[in-house]
Amino acid sequence: MRKLLVFLLIVASVVAYNDWRQRPIVHPPGVLVPVAPVQQNLRKPDSFTFDEFTMTRRAAIDIQARVLSRETYFLGTESDLSPIDLALGWGRMSDQAILEQINIRQGGRWYYTRYALPPPIPEHEIIRFSANMHMIPADATVERALKQLRRGDLIRIQGYLVDVDHDSGWMWRTSLTRDDTGQGACEIIFVEDVQRLTEI
Repeated sequence: MRKLLVFLLIVASVVAYNDWRQRPIVHPPGVLVPVAPVQQNLRKPDSFTFDEFTMTRRAAIDIQARVLSRETYFLGTESDLSPIDLALGWGRMSDQAILEQINIRQGGRWYYTRYALPPPIPEHEIIRFSANMHMIPADATVERALKQLRRGDLIRIQGYLVDVDHDSGWMWRTSLTRDDTGQGACEIIFVEDVQRLTEI
C-alpha cells in the first residue's frame, strides 16, 4: 500500500510539474511584436531530401512573434515530419489586452479563434496578424526547443517555407501569404533555428 502511495505521489508530482512548466506567460498590455514576418520568395525554388520526403524551398522566412497556442501531434504522415504546430501572433495580435478577449485553440492541424461581437479588433486584422504554422524541425535540437515553448513566449524562428512530397504521391503545400483562410492557409516551415526572446 505504501509503495502504491509513493508511486501515485510521484505521478502526481510529474503531472503538476508539467502543468506548471506549460502554464501560459502573461505580459503587460501593449503590442509586444511590432514587426511582421519577413519573407523572401525564392525565384528558383530548390529541393532537397529530408528523411523519406522531398522538400522544396519556396521562400526564406524570419518570424518574430508571440506564441498564441501550441499543439503537439502524434498520428498521420504530417506528424512524422511536423510534430508540432504553433499559432503565432504579431502586431495587435501580440497585445495581452486584445488576446484576453479572444479564445484561441488548435486541433486537427487547424487554428480557431472565438470572441464576443463586435470583435476586439477588426476580423481581417485577426486573420492577417496571426497564423497557424506547421513546424518541421531540421534536427533534434530544434525539435526540443520547439517542444519547450509555452503560450505567451516571444520567439524568433528562421527557416524556409516548404512544399513536401513523398514517393507514394502524398503531398503537403505551404501558404505563401498571411491573409488567406481555410484549407491550405497554413504555413509549413522547415525550422533551422528557434530562439526565445526577452523582448522585441
